[in-house]
Amino acid sequence: MAFQNKLSGAAHAASRRPGLAASIRNLSPTAQFLAVGVVGFPGVMAMGSVLVGDILPAGVLVGAGFYGLALAVAVLALRASYPHPGIGLCNTVTLFRLMFVSVLLAALITSGGHPWAVFTLASLALLLDGVDGWLARREGYVSAFGARFDMEVDSVLALVLALLAYQSGSVGAYVILLGLPRYIFLAAQGVLPWLGGDLPRRFSRKVVCVLQIGALLLVLMPVIGRPVSDLMVWGAAAAVAWSFWRDLRWLWLARRS
Repeated sequence: MAFQNKLSGAAHAASRRPGLAASIRNLSPTAQFLAVGVVGFPGVMAMGSVLVGDILPAGVLVGAGFYGLALAVAVLALRASYPHPGIGLCNTVTLFRLMFVSVLLAALITSGGHPWAVFTLASLALLLDGVDGWLARREGYVSAFGARFDMEVDSVLALVLALLAYQSGSVGAYVILLGLPRYIFLAAQGVLPWLGGDLPRRFSRKVVCVLQIGALLLVLMPVIGRPVSDLMVWGAAAAVAWSFWRDLRWLWLARRS
């Protein structure tokens, strides 16, 4: 009888102990972000090794290093301005997207990975792009940090896909320009500070981003070659140029006013 009481008491105590998910939710947003982010390191190394068909080659280590650097920068940005008590599923999804981008970077550096495997992973990174924003609105965790984090992951994804597309030989070197608009814009802000002004939210900007990454993704599909790939890249480039022109015009007029 006493033994049974001890067992029931232990079971009751164990039932009151918080699970892993509950323990993470009790942490500060920064600690939550780090706890989830640290999981990405073995994820990047494991997926990268499987994708390129080798155990921890240099490219995979570079991918993991990039993931760590991006995670550190994101933590600093989160500490500076994040307003919510938890990171939510929305930022967790964006972290997983960053992990996938890091694995694609490893494939780029090693020139490895089956084309269909690279295409599938890139497709998953793009599909999740619409999930994090939806989750943020549903959870009530919309924030400037989350929007910026998502945008920067999109920008790196576009650049890595552009380089992978050129590396695949399915399109010319000009495709790299389709992965550079964000970074050209940031560099231009050093010369023209008014380019750093606030922009209005536009749904069209997100649509163009999806078209940009979608075109780069389709170019990576092994069954698509020239001239179809050239047409898709130039079409996406025209959409990106139009979107940036609208933003530049807005910033110029705001500067004068």
